[in-house]
Amino acid sequence: MARPHAVAIQLTDADRAVLLDWIRRRKTAQALALRARIVLACAEPAATNTAIAAELGLSLMTVSKWRRRFAQHGLAGLDDAPRSGAPRTILDAQVEAVITTTLECVPDNATHWSTRSLAAHLGMSQTTISRIWRAFALAPHRTEGFKLSTDPMFVDKVRDIVGLYLNPPDRALVLCVDEKPSIQAKSDTAPAIPMRPGQTQRHTHDYIRHGTTDLFAALDIKAGTVIAEVHQRHRSVEFRHFLQTIERATPAELQLHLVLDNASTHKSPIIKRWLLRHPRVHLHFTPTSSSWINLVECWFSILTARRLKRGRFRSTRALENAIRSYVAKNNAAPKPFIWTKSADQILKSVAEFCIRTSGSHH
Repeated sequence: MARPHAVAIQLTDADRAVLLDWIRRRKTAQALALRARIVLACAEPAATNTAIAAELGLSLMTVSKWRRRFAQHGLAGLDDAPRSGAPRTILDAQVEAVITTTLECVPDNATHWSTRSLAAHLGMSQTTISRIWRAFALAPHRTEGFKLSTDPMFVDKVRDIVGLYLNPPDRALVLCVDEKPSIQAKSDTAPAIPMRPGQTQRHTHDYIRHGTTDLFAALDIKAGTVIAEVHQRHRSVEFRHFLQTIERATPAELQLHLVLDNASTHKSPIIKRWLLRHPRVHLHFTPTSSSWINLVECWFSILTARRLKRGRFRSTRALENAIRSYVAKNNAAPKPFIWTKSADQILKSVAEFCIRTSGSHH
């Protein structure tokens, strides 16, 4: 019995462009990219299924199948055909019941549902509840906090500080200033168990305190360098001393714009008197409850994660030396901190969040 002739493939420019894009694009599924190669090969003059199968290392049946599917259905024919599979056992009404109960009700003896308690309440399996929650990104066991600023000058302060970040004044330095108080020098009550394959490093849950220290830091966001001091306390006296350190460590011909929070130590009479004697220093206060806008907080979080959280120190002197060493290495290879959002984008995001939360019943 003679074999039927292979179906001729004629590609339009648009079809060829799509097929080539599928082949070149990294995120294209490998199966779809292979089918695109088959169709492009079939479109070549005098191309036979046997030759294409040999060239691509495929079976003759595979090449014939996708040539025929493209000829009948075009690009849509290269998608996988729908499969029958098992019939659904969970109805839409049951899915709706899971979602509405999760969002609108709480159990009598708890603050939130678990998969097992909701399964018992609705007469469904725990696995089904878990699958529905994952499909709709519901996680009743998790919670996050938020805080909205009530500062009446919130908009003006955001525009002022973001303006400094995005368009700093000429012949001026923008420094983000803050204190990280009460950093504990602590050591374990027993030697740590080191990390090994299949086991993370282990520390005792309790520890010995050896005192605390306070870190004052000023981040130059453009350069990524930090001016830092450690003190035993964080009063206005220590803050004034730190301002003097900043003033001496920066070029005298530059204006200094310091971004800092509303702590009372930053607004005391001795600080105001010092500012009168040093007119090149200008303070820009962040809105209340808005530490996120002060970039030195990002540097503090990096310092904590890399050096302090897992560090063990048997004295405050050892802790302070570790901080000074970290600052020195940071300044030897600094990385700028780049602010990307405009004030309008931030204010729009805050306004949308306020709208979403204004209807909350909690």
